[in-house]
Amino acid sequence: MPTERIPCHPEFPEPDAIARAAALLRRGELVAFPTETVYGLGALAWDADAVAKVFAAKGRPANNPLIVHIAERNWLEWVAVDIPPVAYRLVEAFFPGPLTLVLRKHERLPAVVTGGGTTVGVRWPAHPVAQALLRAVGAPLAAPSANRFTEVSPTTAEHVLKSLDGHIAAVLDGGPCPVGIESTVLDVTTSPPTLWRAGILSQAALEAVAGQRFQQPQPGTRIASPGQFPRHYAPRARVELVPAGDVLSIKDRLAWWLAQGQRPAALVISEFVPPGGVLLLRLPAQAADYARQLYAAMHELDAQGVDVMVIEHVPDDPAWDGLRDRLNRAACVLKPDIND
Repeated sequence: MPTERIPCHPEFPEPDAIARAAALLRRGELVAFPTETVYGLGALAWDADAVAKVFAAKGRPANNPLIVHIAERNWLEWVAVDIPPVAYRLVEAFFPGPLTLVLRKHERLPAVVTGGGTTVGVRWPAHPVAQALLRAVGAPLAAPSANRFTEVSPTTAEHVLKSLDGHIAAVLDGGPCPVGIESTVLDVTTSPPTLWRAGILSQAALEAVAGQRFQQPQPGTRIASPGQFPRHYAPRARVELVPAGDVLSIKDRLAWWLAQGQRPAALVISEFVPPGGVLLLRLPAQAADYARQLYAAMHELDAQGVDVMVIEHVPDDPAWDGLRDRLNRAACVLKPDIND
């Protein structure tokens, strides 16, 4: 059956729309919903069968953990145990918002949620629709991004339907997501905390609240976070990265792909006039604005049927760390250095 699209005001969610989506979730169905980062694919976290449907709909490996979404601070104790003081400091400063904390899993959570692991990623989304939905359900939702595994995450309901129409019960259409890339993932079960995935939040600001510097995942460490595959956040078209500001190289690569009979497109920050016949999308020079538009631009170029996206890489600056990670994985330039 086609997926039901439920319109919902992004700031003042209509009670009828929220009630319809909540009823589906309580019946064990899957519902996509907007968060401030990207659209999530929600299942009742207590329902192992419903959570298993998430993996099936996405084509996601069973050992890849999901993030659990909560709506109140006291819900932390529903899904996690042995919560350290540093976690509560971070909660006070950054929840609700685009931060996921990896904590010790509560035994009540089905093993399928955490990919069989002993930790769980927990997030309190700031989006009004997500908050209203969670409170209406009255329970945490396990919710990865609402797209097929490793593809570009959805930031609109249209993106969700393009990927999952007919595979899920409904999508709450709350308009475009205001952040546009996935949450920062920080594991506070390790000392010092492990930064699994950069996001839009400043690492320096997080470290200031935590009172310590973070470490990177160590080789051989079991994956405790989504988004760790070398190829991830990837459009259908091939992605080729060119150094920031290197306009001559962008022109050269576009010309080369045209000579190969391919249809290239350019995704840039710099001022640039492309060769004839080349699609051009220019993104903002501020990291937050760029993040808000990146995935939508990739979706648009895929819809145009381009073969290659020649993308100007982002500046080598901490504010762009999360975006640099997404582009590197979209282009599959990262080598796996951890084992599950």
